[in-house]
Amino acid sequence: MSLVVMKFGGTSVEDATAINRTAGIVAGRVAAGKRPVVVVSAMSKVTDQLLACAAAASRGDRTGALAISSRLRSRHRDTAAALVKDPQSCGKLQSAIEREFDALDEILRGLAAILELTPRISDLIVSYGERLSSFMIAEAFKERDIDGVHIDSREVIITDSQFQKAIPLDALIEARCAEKVRPHLEAGRVPVMGGFIGSNEAGITTTLGRGGSDFTGALIGGALHAESIEIWTDVNGIMTTDPRICPDALRVKVISFEEAAELAYFGAKVLHPATILPAVRKNIPVLVLNSRNPTNEGTRIISLAPHCRSPFKCIAVKKKLTIIDVVASRMLMTHGYLKSIFDIFDKHQCPVDMVSTSEVSVSLTVDSNDKLPAIADDLSKLADVKYEGQKALVCMVGEDIRGQMGISAQVFTAIKHVNVRMISQGASEINMSFMIEEEDVEEAVRSLHSAFFQDPDPAIFDVEARQATAQPTIPTVPTTQAQ
Repeated sequence: MSLVVMKFGGTSVEDATAINRTAGIVAGRVAAGKRPVVVVSAMSKVTDQLLACAAAASRGDRTGALAISSRLRSRHRDTAAALVKDPQSCGKLQSAIEREFDALDEILRGLAAILELTPRISDLIVSYGERLSSFMIAEAFKERDIDGVHIDSREVIITDSQFQKAIPLDALIEARCAEKVRPHLEAGRVPVMGGFIGSNEAGITTTLGRGGSDFTGALIGGALHAESIEIWTDVNGIMTTDPRICPDALRVKVISFEEAAELAYFGAKVLHPATILPAVRKNIPVLVLNSRNPTNEGTRIISLAPHCRSPFKCIAVKKKLTIIDVVASRMLMTHGYLKSIFDIFDKHQCPVDMVSTSEVSVSLTVDSNDKLPAIADDLSKLADVKYEGQKALVCMVGEDIRGQMGISAQVFTAIKHVNVRMISQGASEINMSFMIEEEDVEEAVRSLHSAFFQDPDPAIFDVEARQATAQPTIPTVPTTQAQ
């Protein structure tokens, strides 16, 4: 069985036009002899609006919360009506949408009464986006001669009880896939599931965290030992950097799992960082594709990418970071001192991006968040503490960076006009990172891209696209006016 997991993001299912486009892509895979499992996000912006519903209700603004829910109800009803023309099927779909929104409104009324939004209730509320989109899309497939069948992801993606960022239980997911998904595939049907959502062993709704729909696709692909996992989004794949900063950014044709994971963690928005892990374990290729340009070959992520003559594959940026300086000249080399520092970050569940030590200080970078004052207060019991926000981390990713003579000199020469605060090139052979001011990001990225991607390797980068978009210079021919 040539099984492929196809995950479609919010912009790929944002309205009837986008869903029709998605149906055409899935139909193409079926016609090519593939057996797809389709994983979908909520319609674009729906998750944000559901969170706004929950926030309004938790403040006691029942009217505001129900008004947002009403607008979402109308949007889903209108989309369903545009997708499903058969009166009986459309009536069934509209009734299901009404039931779901009636249930959501009851939750919002209760929340407006108790005025306490717990992580468990938040997960339940935001789960409606994927539940609605997946059911609606399965019905739309049927009208387009695709034998779609809806499967509630909460019956398959089993997790622990860490609401809002639940950890999947791989063995249980594999068993549920064998029980609830594989029989449909063997019968020639196309399972359609919502991403991002799951449930704990007691059946209580959980979520995998923002961006978790990619993770769902990879979990399903790993559990079913898929031939490939396709991540359908609204860009042509992984780019050398953000095209909004560098219009001449190139599509990366092929990249390794390790490189893609570094990019995902350090700010690349195309992939969720955890997406890579289930695929790596099962050695399943991941393809990043564009639902608005399905003929483009996208980016292929594999275990071992071919050699690239260019030193770097991509430049990623992570903004809204804070540098924390911990200074204690008499204690730095004391046994257990560093452990005491990291125990504080662990206590506050705050991950650290970069660490640098000197004789008298430890500097760390973290995501700027509301926990910083509490973290600083705890650290001040060990040493003097200060922190500075509005910093950005620039990450240069490529293969065997440590083995390339003079590469650091080339990087910092390219940005000699930018003030660099911290530098890291430690255990990783594929990552060189440094901290700068947020306001310097665009200038630094443009300078680096200009320095390292002027002569890209055509085996790795889509050089043809750059050449196609380059406009030839047409000489101006003077005209002679009639006398």
